[in-house]
Amino acid sequence: MLAAVLLLALPFCTAKSGSSYAGSTLVDSYPPPGVTNAPAVDAYFPDGSQVGYAGPTPTGAEPAAIVTAIPFSKVENAYPLSRPNSADGANPNFNVMRQWGNLAPMYSVESFGLPDASPIIPEGCGLNAVHLLMRHGARYPTSDSGSSHFASKLHAAASKEGFNVTGDLKFLATWTYKLGAEILTPFGRDSLFSNGVAFRYRYGNLLNAFTDLPVFRTTSEDRMLDSALNFAAGFFDVRTYATDYHQEIIIEENNFNNTLAPYDVCPNVNTEDVGNFGGIQGKKWADIYLKDARKRLQPMIQGFNLTTSRLIDMQELCAYETVALGHSEFCGLFTEKEWEGYEYYVDLNFWYSSGPGNPTAAAQGLGYVQELVSRLTHTPINVWNSSTNSTLNSNNITFPLNQPIYVDATHDTVISSIVTTLNFTSLAATGPLPTDHIPPHRSYIASQIAPFSSQLVAQVLSCPACEEPTHIRFLLNDGVVPLTGIRGCTKDPNGLCALPSFISAMHERIGQIDYAHDCFVNYTMPDPDNIIDGRYPS
Repeated sequence: MLAAVLLLALPFCTAKSGSSYAGSTLVDSYPPPGVTNAPAVDAYFPDGSQVGYAGPTPTGAEPAAIVTAIPFSKVENAYPLSRPNSADGANPNFNVMRQWGNLAPMYSVESFGLPDASPIIPEGCGLNAVHLLMRHGARYPTSDSGSSHFASKLHAAASKEGFNVTGDLKFLATWTYKLGAEILTPFGRDSLFSNGVAFRYRYGNLLNAFTDLPVFRTTSEDRMLDSALNFAAGFFDVRTYATDYHQEIIIEENNFNNTLAPYDVCPNVNTEDVGNFGGIQGKKWADIYLKDARKRLQPMIQGFNLTTSRLIDMQELCAYETVALGHSEFCGLFTEKEWEGYEYYVDLNFWYSSGPGNPTAAAQGLGYVQELVSRLTHTPINVWNSSTNSTLNSNNITFPLNQPIYVDATHDTVISSIVTTLNFTSLAATGPLPTDHIPPHRSYIASQIAPFSSQLVAQVLSCPACEEPTHIRFLLNDGVVPLTGIRGCTKDPNGLCALPSFISAMHERIGQIDYAHDCFVNYTMPDPDNIIDGRYPS
């Protein structure tokens, strides 16, 4: 009987030679080539304004769910994506997606240290204004990514004699690379549209305070513009959003000042030893946490060496394929422990490249914080010593100071830098991060700070019963952030800080940051790197 069982099992364990197209790139194109869009055809399909007969169209009152909606509606899933399992199998208490760092879909953070705080406006306070800084939606890998290199190297190996795969890696025999580069995936577009709808529910009432059309900002990159437009379509209306607001598009390119892409005018960000220090630190940890994975998976593939960097590529492919295609075979190759290891690998990259542990981080976020203070005080910027754009920011049309709603779209590393500049010390409380183990109860987790579609919200509140009537507080992906690291901001269960105290502290913080030095001076990273405030040690 045992022999019969072994014979039945043998076909599933045999090696499988790779097809000649394994690892090759597959690209689809829509609309079909040669599609007819001539005016003669379009005439058969008039738009709604031409057809008429719209029926009754009265509007209702604007919602203000951030004031009234108790309990608060949280982001807890990533529909319609398939939730992946680890190599350990299904576990409802372990979400692989939340281990993807900056590649994770945004989810509502429970707490950053204020367990009783809620995104809902505290009782006794009213909402004056809201400032939203959001990351673009889920995208394909960037150009020249590790994912595309993995595919091309696999394709080269599969084209040679001796390439075989078996076991859990058998799918690689016919696997093809189906990812584009840089632009939003369908899930990325959906997330931003849904975020726009949610933002209208929460803050729509503030539209009543406008006397002119809002100005929202983004950068010129394709995914940035698409994110902004999808958000606007959700916030306003698919048919009318183009005339409901003004979309400012700031050039994102080397040597163009842009607070939403400040790395283009901060040369040290783009150096290997300073700007990529997180990659250096992360590699040290990757060699540790992926050791068992390499031992387990390498025997399943011949003719292709599973180096540490290629195993990281495979973990990234799990995330990228899921947000682009809805599912990925790569996810189930790694255990829960290895996914926790990957999450920490991303944390190290962010901490040491664009977070509290990098000497350029505070300088990168400086321009946006100057803009925030300008908006909060209704005072034009008159000092140009950072990534602020003097042409746009000195014009009250392109940089208005009287809006009750501000919306800016940016990137993950920029949000990471800005929260460092804002001196959210609660996020850096357990740093510097070690490279040989995961510290317990760490405060810095990239998936909670800068996931896809991340949202940093500043609420400006009037609280008449308080000694100081106007306050500010920050929500980072729905988690209320303690502001006790900011001079003058006292401990508060709801994360409130008196606005004058906050503004005074930001003026002080702005004065501390030496942008010219941290971005332009030729220096080496401190050894050891004990930086926890994003500035080069004085």
